[in-house]
Formats: sequence, structure tokens, C-alpha cells
Amino acid sequence: MSIQGDKPTTIKEIAKKLKISPSTVSRALNDHPSIGLVTTMRVKKVAEELNYEPNQTAIFFKQRKTFTIGVLLPSLSEPFFSSAISEIENVSNDRKYTVIMGQSLDDAEREERILKTFKSHRVDGVLMSVGKNTTNLEFLEKLENSGTPIVFFDCVPDIPKINKVESDLATGMNEAIDAFVARGHAKIALINGPQLLPASEERKNSFLSALKRNGLDYDEKYIVNTDLTTEGNEAAMEKLYALPERPTAVVSFNDFVTLDVMKAARNRGLVLNHDIHFISYANYPLWKYMENPPMGCIEQFPGNQAKKAAEILFEKINNPDLAPQQIVFKSRLIM
Repeated sequence: MSIQGDKPTTIKEIAKKLKISPSTVSRALNDHPSIGLVTTMRVKKVAEELNYEPNQTAIFFKQRKTFTIGVLLPSLSEPFFSSAISEIENVSNDRKYTVIMGQSLDDAEREERILKTFKSHRVDGVLMSVGKNTTNLEFLEKLENSGTPIVFFDCVPDIPKINKVESDLATGMNEAIDAFVARGHAKIALINGPQLLPASEERKNSFLSALKRNGLDYDEKYIVNTDLTTEGNEAAMEKLYALPERPTAVVSFNDFVTLDVMKAARNRGLVLNHDIHFISYANYPLWKYMENPPMGCIEQFPGNQAKKAAEILFEKINNPDLAPQQIVFKSRLIM
């Protein structure tokens, strides 16, 4: 119980009880080397008896930190980002930081509102994966220019000299096309994401390069786009199904796209892993429990990306003058 009932105990009250100065109490509570061990132990004992709790606002003001970071992701429920969140929490906890989460749901206005909330709460830094519908990047630049460091991972904006961690999508794509070709597939399609998304462009370029490397001709009809909704995914599969010469192998944008297009293929009477074969990005953890999973998945290591991004953010928080870091993890085909 505090000396003043329901009011929080202050350093002055501890000092009065011990008949020492408030500055001595403050130093003892912070293990300052100028204060002897006996005095430090006495101060901490009385502080515990009086249920003393540090004034966090005063600490934040003095250190110019809130010991919080903001994390903004397209979706908190996706398994891809769940593993990322776990790593971010671990890195932050090791540094005694609290994490404030936000999800944009790929809504650009919602994304900006969350960033403004982070700024008003004076977070010490932001980790972010940009939503697929984000085109106006002015607010991101304003936030960083205000002194709040940002580190991007997975889906990163096309801004020069930023801190970012991403996956090299080409490595996994090459391995996927090689695997298809090794099994005799020549008609290979790509169900890609939204055309304006940088990750979609990278997938397309990697796909074309891998086809060329394997001596396969490019047919533009074998590349279709989806807006990543269930309806868009099913429509993309319908376009491929309607072709006179249907593809026998498909690389799809991510696992959720693959779930929808596999269902659409089954509804059309196609036998999975016989009439048509799939490889998708992201490596959905529940594939192993399904009767007919894709032939393979391209692992992008979201946990590794997020852990490295968090480490870079804390380096930037502690040393704002550090040069931007740009880290790339190689994706890998898992079969």
C-alpha cells in the first residue's frame, strides 16, 4: 500500500521514509554506481513495500523514447505474417520494447490512418509491409523525415535509400520452373498478383527469365492476373481453363490464391497433380495435412525477414545516422 492510499508512491516519499535525498533514491533505483550496495538494497526494499512504480512518462521524456514500435502489416491472420510477428515480438522483448500492431487489410486509407496513429503515439520506429493497393508514398516519407525510422520487409516500396528486407523471388521461381520441366511440363502458366504491385512485376520477370533459361517459348496468354480476391482468383483460373491448349503446370502468386484456383480446377473436373500441377509462393503450414497439396511451395522465409528487419530498426533507433541497409534473402522451392 502506498503512503497516500490510492495515490502512487513517489520518490520523495521513499526518500522521506529513509531520511535520504530524492536524488539518492533515484540513483539507487537505477543501480547507479555512485550509490553503495547497502543503500541500493534498502531503497529497493522500501520501494517494494510501498508498491512504488516508476513514472513512465517522466522516463520517456528524459530518454526521448517511448520504448514502443509500430508494426503495420496487410493482414495479421495470414500464416505468412504470423511467423513474422512472432520474430518481431521476440526481438522487441529482448530489448524491453512493446509492439503496437496494425493491419491495413490492403486498404491504403486505413494504412495511412494507422501510420498517423503510430506517429501520434510517438513510437520509436515502424516496421511495415506495404499493402497491395498503396500507390501514394508521400506520408511514408513524411513520417521518416519527422525522425521516425521505418524498416520495410516483404512487400517494400520503390523508394531509394530506404531500410528494407525482402526475398529474392527469382531463386525460387527458377527452381519451380526447373522442377516442372524436369517432370516433362512445357505449357507452364503464371497466376500473378495485381499488375501495379512490385512483387507481381518481379514474379513476372523471374517467370519469363526462367522459361527462357529452360528453352521454353513465352506465350502471353499463360500469364494472368488476379486482384487476390476469391472472385479474382477463380476468374484467373477460368481464363487458363478456357485456353485451347491448357497449361499442365501453374506457378501461383501465393498460397491463398492457390487454394482458390485449386478449388476452381477441381470444379472443372481437373484432377490435381495429374491433369494440372501447382507450385505457389509462401509455403502454407497446413498443406501437409491436405490430401492433394500443391506439387511444391516457394519458401520466402518471413520469420527471417522480420527478425532481420526488427534488428535493423533497433540499430536505427539507437543510431539514426546509420546508412540504409538493404537485405535480400533467397527464396527456395520446398517439395
